[in-house]
Amino acid sequence: MAQTAQIVTLDTEAKTEPQRILQAQRKAHHERPYPSREERHTNLLKLENILVENQDAIAAAISRDFGNRATAESKLLELFTSIDGIRYCRKKLKKWMKPQRRDVSIWFAGASNRVIPQPKGVVGVVAPWNYPLFLVMGPLASAMAAGNRCMVKMAANSSNLCALLHELVSAQFDEDTLAFLPGVKGSDFTTLPFDHVIFTGSAQSGRTVMKAAAENLTPVTLELGGKSPTIIAGDFDIEKAASRILFAKFMNAGQTCVAPDYLYIPEGKADAFVEAAQKIMARRYPDIRNGQFTTIIDDSSFTRLTDTMQDAAEKGARLINLSPDQGPDAATRLLPPHLVLDADDDMLIIQEEIFGPLLPVRTYRDIDEVLAYINRHDRPLGLYLFSDDKALRQRVILNTSSGGVSLNDCSLHVAQHDLPFGGIGASGMGQYHGYEGFVEFSKLRPIFSQSRFPALPLLYPPYGRIFNTLYKLMIRLKL
Repeated sequence: MAQTAQIVTLDTEAKTEPQRILQAQRKAHHERPYPSREERHTNLLKLENILVENQDAIAAAISRDFGNRATAESKLLELFTSIDGIRYCRKKLKKWMKPQRRDVSIWFAGASNRVIPQPKGVVGVVAPWNYPLFLVMGPLASAMAAGNRCMVKMAANSSNLCALLHELVSAQFDEDTLAFLPGVKGSDFTTLPFDHVIFTGSAQSGRTVMKAAAENLTPVTLELGGKSPTIIAGDFDIEKAASRILFAKFMNAGQTCVAPDYLYIPEGKADAFVEAAQKIMARRYPDIRNGQFTTIIDDSSFTRLTDTMQDAAEKGARLINLSPDQGPDAATRLLPPHLVLDADDDMLIIQEEIFGPLLPVRTYRDIDEVLAYINRHDRPLGLYLFSDDKALRQRVILNTSSGGVSLNDCSLHVAQHDLPFGGIGASGMGQYHGYEGFVEFSKLRPIFSQSRFPALPLLYPPYGRIFNTLYKLMIRLKL
């Protein structure tokens, strides 16, 4: 006997602010379940204008949350990418919303099939502190393009930015369309019966979110990070590779989910990489105290990173300070960028995601060593290969698995609006950005329309000679 489906609803009288807003958004969704293209376009434009018109205030709020982050870094890495992504969604919205015609089997001649992308309803967005704007606006652009209503919970370490966005968004949007919730507890948010939840953060927290969502049968998108490997092949210029790797690694002081987490270079080229890195970093950050280098987010993270450095040193690694006149400063939470040579698997820096300005450098003799090492560990969010050898590129891509790949650079696959962004295995599930993001937050609703004169009644019971003849014909024709 089939069991009666359990329908999850909220109490008539909402007990918490998140519950009250969810009720309002769900009511609005039921009243207007399919927002027009014009309404979606307007909402995306309002979101874009909030960012364009408040760039300095947003960058300043992010900097206060970090302790210090350069305005230029926030504008490049978060504001521009967010604005550009919203504009891309507006540009493509009409195409994405069109119903899709689908093939019909010859046995249903005269009928038609189509798929209509419909909003799921209310989407909960749980964002981390490391890219607090980009990792809110990316999911919002996708979810709102798909016609959903959204509630946003930001990290406690992003309190200044969250308060500002709450103020700016509240002035432009009704709370039944978009709401930021300052100060809300994670447990009060992720346990709500959303129609979809997207979470970006640690794997441990991701498991908690997924368990909470399972109670309500809520689908989830998880972006969880991991240890993204970087490989320099023998055919690629070391200095050129170093320039690109160090930019991706040390932006935001390494507090990036798709940062290069460890580097493999050909045996015998470690000294050349170190020399190149020292020159590059001396030019880019002559003094990390001048406001151009981001601080570590909080005291516990700073302590974790200095403990990781000490663990590596005590176990035989060579630490090379790329800002040699400056040391770790607990008072300001400034941690100089370091290369870590001779790191082995017994060290914390190899075992755990680093999330800081430390780059382990390892050497290899044969690419098979590297591929075997990568495949023995959790599948990462990003994989980076520096090589112009097409055969080698294909070999690495087809013999590994990762959320995404950047060739001859690092992390930039995330900034491509027409590429889906998402993890696999321990680095996450689901994806967003571009059309795939629109689909992620939509229900692709299949619709079959029967013809006026269908042939199917010929196969209705009672079954006998006509049925058997037609069935044999259907199998024999292979149409």
